Amino acid sequence: MTSHAVLLPLESSSQSHLVDLTMSACSVTKDEVSHAIDALINGSTLALLAVRKCEERLDGMDREMDEELSTVITRVTPPQARELLACMKLMLDLERIGDLVASFAERSAIVRNRIDMDDVEQLTKMGCLLENMLATMLKAFAARNIEQAIHVLRTDSEIDRLRNLIMVRHTENAEGLKGPESLHVLAMANALERAGDHIKNMAEELCHLATGHTMRHVIRAKDKPIEQLFLDWLAKQNSPSQQTE
Repeated sequence: MTSHAVLLPLESSSQSHLVDLTMSACSVTKDEVSHAIDALINGSTLALLAVRKCEERLDGMDREMDEELSTVITRVTPPQARELLACMKLMLDLERIGDLVASFAERSAIVRNRIDMDDVEQLTKMGCLLENMLATMLKAFAARNIEQAIHVLRTDSEIDRLRNLIMVRHTENAEGLKGPESLHVLAMANALERAGDHIKNMAEELCHLATGHTMRHVIRAKDKPIEQLFLDWLAKQNSPSQQTE
């Protein structure tokens, strides 16, 4: 099942601007993650500067959203107001992701030459997953595509798994614990894992925007993940028999 929602008609250039601003912020956040990966792998000073620049741009976009939304939202229809509220929530998550990725990159600049290659590899994988999640989220928001949003939700579990592997390696025995370096690595892994949680929040918000229903309203079952339950529930709601009742 492919679930697309028709984009809401825009009544004003101001509303269109805020929707576009949200998409631009998602793209900037994706670029920030890419630069952070570059800084980790190559130790590039230019990459670290690019991370800081992206984080500053996100702060500015967040302020712009906050300043304009209260005025614009009073001049639109209720469905359009829901879209703008979703944009506000997405922007808050993106700004927080920017802070977490910047923290990750700053720590990387301090310790990248003192940590094991296994840690670099795992952290790089986590960063690449984050970058892919943001790229998918950008496409999902543009098309109101539920399947892509659910793909983002499922990817988050892989980030959690990689973070747990790093944590186990550094805490399960004395040989794995390496003082300050371990603390930095764990903090970096946690920053990426928390960034993934924020993208997961974004995907759930998009599902709500596109369907009018939250995933938390779907009853959980023991033999299926919540994402599959949500798709099954939507299919049932859209079936001809359900619509004729």
